[in-house]
Amino acid sequence: MPAAAAKPADTQTAVLRFDRVSVSFDDTPALADVSFQAYEGESRVIMGATGSGKTVLLKTALGLQRPDSGTVYVFGRDISRMQERELFEIRSKMGMLFQESALFDSLNIEDNVSYPLLNQSSIHCPPDEVLPRVEEALKFVELDGILEKFPSELSGGMRRRAAIARAVVTEPPLLLYDSPTAGLDPITANTIVALIVKERDLNKTTTLIVTYRYQDGNLVANFRYNPENGGLERTGNHTGSQQGSQGVAAPRTVFMVLREGRLIFEGPQTELEASQDPYISKFVKHRE
Repeated sequence: MPAAAAKPADTQTAVLRFDRVSVSFDDTPALADVSFQAYEGESRVIMGATGSGKTVLLKTALGLQRPDSGTVYVFGRDISRMQERELFEIRSKMGMLFQESALFDSLNIEDNVSYPLLNQSSIHCPPDEVLPRVEEALKFVELDGILEKFPSELSGGMRRRAAIARAVVTEPPLLLYDSPTAGLDPITANTIVALIVKERDLNKTTTLIVTYRYQDGNLVANFRYNPENGGLERTGNHTGSQQGSQGVAAPRTVFMVLREGRLIFEGPQTELEASQDPYISKFVKHRE
């Protein structure tokens, strides 16, 4: 059984809750009896081998995949059996960065980023506010002046940043990132994670990150965004609950490890690094 992560004392309702969720494809388990709760402002770093159920977990949270059994609660509402139309309002409060960005090749960046504002009926964004919000989102990810460019004209890192802009343009309280740094060089990957931390800290978003890079989780767990200088600073936190270097509490980060659809670990970074499980150890880069 995975180690249980304690519920924050000052939080009443989980933003996202899985209660014994199972999903199978052709009788092959993708998720098996998975339970966890994620709270406001909390980060969850999800690791595991290929085919362990990481992406399925995110799709199930978004309502794109229905569980065979168990219940998924988003903002306190059971979405497990909701009709597609009922899910529109829930999804308007969620942002998703899909693998490889998943931008629309036939649309320029302005149209890509504005897509959620124009096509999610529950957003209710006035037409004259669409472009300013798109420009603000692109500025947030440090991509000014590319409104008319197409995805094919951008580097891999720029496409990923544009996709983050699309994910955050609706200012959702829950953000899901599926392998946001896959295929990127280390410097660009760190830039992407820095943007994820920035979004989390400025807007207190609940953040789920699927990643193969332990460095991504380490940055999320041990750094916070400093709005005074626009950069990241180390919190001095290695447990997810101590005070940071400036006396500011570091955001809570919980690590999760999946194996063959089962959640085999859930807890802080210190416990993850102390695990003697050989499967878990494959994903951990121990510090000297």
